[in-house]
Amino acid sequence: MTEPELRQPSPRGRGAARPPSPEQTLPLDSAAQFDSAAQLVTRITVQLSSQLSRVRLDGTRTPMTPTARPALVAVAHGSRDPGALRAVTALLERVRELRPGLDVRLGHIEIDRPALTDTLAGLCGEAVLVPLLLGRGHHVKHDIPRTLAAAGRHLRARVAAPLGPHPLLVEALYGRLVEAGWQLDARSVRGTGVVLAAAGSRDPDSAADTRRTARLLSERLGGVPVLPAYASAASPTVPEALRALAARGRHRIAIASYFTAPGRFAAQSAAKGPWIAAAPLGAHPAIARLVLHRYEEALTHAPAPADGPWPDAAPDRRNPADDPAATSALVSA
Repeated sequence: MTEPELRQPSPRGRGAARPPSPEQTLPLDSAAQFDSAAQLVTRITVQLSSQLSRVRLDGTRTPMTPTARPALVAVAHGSRDPGALRAVTALLERVRELRPGLDVRLGHIEIDRPALTDTLAGLCGEAVLVPLLLGRGHHVKHDIPRTLAAAGRHLRARVAAPLGPHPLLVEALYGRLVEAGWQLDARSVRGTGVVLAAAGSRDPDSAADTRRTARLLSERLGGVPVLPAYASAASPTVPEALRALAARGRHRIAIASYFTAPGRFAAQSAAKGPWIAAAPLGAHPAIARLVLHRYEEALTHAPAPADGPWPDAAPDRRNPADDPAATSALVSA
């Protein structure tokens, strides 16, 4: 459904000058297309925050001089949900607090501004692209390297590993579950399960990464079964995973949100939960630490091929949780 357009009041009387449009009066990229008033307000706030972050307490602006270390470019997917941009912006503020003086920038693969192409065009020298993505899918293997290759010779950059799998990511998942009301005791452990709800990808490496995260989360929860499920492109779906756990006597089922920011898939997955549903990862402190870990890791290791393997990212095939057949058998049981 088309969102209502923002309109200026009509001038009174003939010959009156037409008032400028919001795009003419606001310091925004003229190419940006806004889907809603909420997105417009969010993007204005983000730009103002970026500008104010360069102002010292005495009112003078921080000079835009090259930093000693390569810039950190956080690469987000992009979403029509205005909450996604707010969540990513809050996450990067945490990253800046942890590493004062580091040039931290944001670029989106699609939909949102700033676009990754525009962010890279504004950089010169060295940079590390840190995907705010949770596994090795199409965006990590193809879209980001292709965009970087087209950036030109003015930029020397490398792509870090995606955020998952990693123990810090599991800590964030656990923290969000606790915030949602996760409680476990000896009486309830046998009837409790978790569905790790992810976006989904046709890439088998992405599915392997999600399965490994599910295994790590299960270990963090003391052995409670965690079954990965997907909102699109892969199986099992969230309802299928819920039925599979219920068939094993697990009727107290939580939804762990394997999404970096709010969006349609995250909301749909949470709505299917019969017990509690955790919030997306967002600006959880462990995720901010993980972003910096991937940045430092990329600087200390030789650049990896687009499809990995990266440190901490390769699936452990010796564990049954990383076996696609094991997941299929559980769903069909």
